[in-house]
Amino acid sequence: MNKLTSTLLYSLTGAAAIASLPSCKANKEAETPQKMNIIYIMSDDHSYQTISAYDQRYIHTPNIDRIGNEGVRFTNSFVANSISGPSRACMLTGKHSHANGFTNNATTFNGDQLTFPKLLQQNGYQTAMIGKWHLVSDPQGFDYWEILPGQGDYYNPTFIQMNGEKTQVEGYATNIITDKAIDWIENQRDENKPFCMLLHHKAPHRTWMPDTCDLELFADKTFPLPENFYDNYEGRLAAQKQKMNIAKDMEIVYDLKMADKENEIHDGMYEKWGRAMYSRMNPAQKAAWDAHYDPIIKQFKEAKLSGKALAEWKFQQYMRDYLRVIHSVDRNIGRVLDYLEEKGLLENTMIVYTSDQGFYMGEHGWFDKRFMYEESFRTPLLVRLPGGKKGDVAELVQNIDYGPTILDLAGIEKPEEMHGESFLPLLKGEKVPEWRNSLYYHFYEYPAEHAVCRHYGVRTDRYKLIHFYNDIDSWELFDLQEDPTEMNNIYGKPGTEDITKKLKTELVRLQEYYDDPIRKEIVIE
Repeated sequence: MNKLTSTLLYSLTGAAAIASLPSCKANKEAETPQKMNIIYIMSDDHSYQTISAYDQRYIHTPNIDRIGNEGVRFTNSFVANSISGPSRACMLTGKHSHANGFTNNATTFNGDQLTFPKLLQQNGYQTAMIGKWHLVSDPQGFDYWEILPGQGDYYNPTFIQMNGEKTQVEGYATNIITDKAIDWIENQRDENKPFCMLLHHKAPHRTWMPDTCDLELFADKTFPLPENFYDNYEGRLAAQKQKMNIAKDMEIVYDLKMADKENEIHDGMYEKWGRAMYSRMNPAQKAAWDAHYDPIIKQFKEAKLSGKALAEWKFQQYMRDYLRVIHSVDRNIGRVLDYLEEKGLLENTMIVYTSDQGFYMGEHGWFDKRFMYEESFRTPLLVRLPGGKKGDVAELVQNIDYGPTILDLAGIEKPEEMHGESFLPLLKGEKVPEWRNSLYYHFYEYPAEHAVCRHYGVRTDRYKLIHFYNDIDSWELFDLQEDPTEMNNIYGKPGTEDITKKLKTELVRLQEYYDDPIRKEIVIE
């Protein structure tokens, strides 16, 4: 795969060369070709189901769709570890979690290790990171950064600046992060250098607090329940243990905003945080919030819901708030695209839109992520490369590939320690015969919130094999062609012996290839 890099020295447009070559001595004043800029936009927990380029059941996202319409929509894009901090570490380092050391959100990212922003910076790029970081340690490899502490807040968020100073900014986080990104491009960057900006939104992370201007969106819409909303998890032991069920685990006050003024509604361990989020607002924000939620709270109290009626009310409330937050993300991405077009930067800038992982929109009755099941393992990925391919790419790609791809675009050779591969040839519309045909996944965060057991697995174009370990020893096998919603675990069923053997062999190969120290003894019969 590395041999591909040497053939990709120039961009697809004459005005935007990918690599800058030294001027010849005979013509020292010849203009050096300009490298491509990169804007990498990543949201937190944005499900592919709620991007209309992928799924039109729930919401129209014209600005996110525009990136794919003018570029590439990856239809088989996945993560290596479906949880926020570890996923970000995989993206930055191009390595699986065991190799970059950030296996779960309780650890601290070692910023001294090699990352693609550091390599860009060392090769003449100006680099910036604005928004949600969520890696505990301070960013390295950036000429400028301004980040949210931890998860950050939706309303009147605090930002940490490079000098360590903390500043609270009044407004809504998605708007503010976009403002800061545009301001850096407009007023703070060196126009003589190519730039790479990481623009990371907090949204739509739990607790899905909409902007005041979006509160009434979807108020009259009823969303269809997923067919497996009432999944009983038969044959899937780990799924029976989880605590991310909308009916049982989604909190009325914290998640669904039922923080009544009378303090009569009590539910769950996070109630105090649900009430504290409201206290962060200014008077105008509170007034708009109350005008929307107070009538819903009153109706909820009067209804005295229970059982399936309560579960389905929770689902509708969750969907409305989540999609309102997505609407704001899409609107702000439109602002970025319009700005780039106005300033003549659009045709010399690669634009990436993705999420740190997928998310459950009621499938299996769930919210959140973590599992290797499709909704959280799969992530949206849309890339606009000027002069590049337009259309779909079906090859299996993973977030460990982002760094190598960006380095390839900049004409920088991928370090051997990076596990990922550049998909720049795919963006150009080239065929890559030796492209991977399987993906490796490993989730570590247990015991922890949502009680998703540790597991690793392999996915091919048709099959998925998962091994849950640590507190349990359980295997799951799915035929994604016959069972796309992963309801029927066929592991150990008659007729699956050959495919199980092949998948276990591939799983062992991937663990050895990536040097995952777990490399447990897998009996291949």
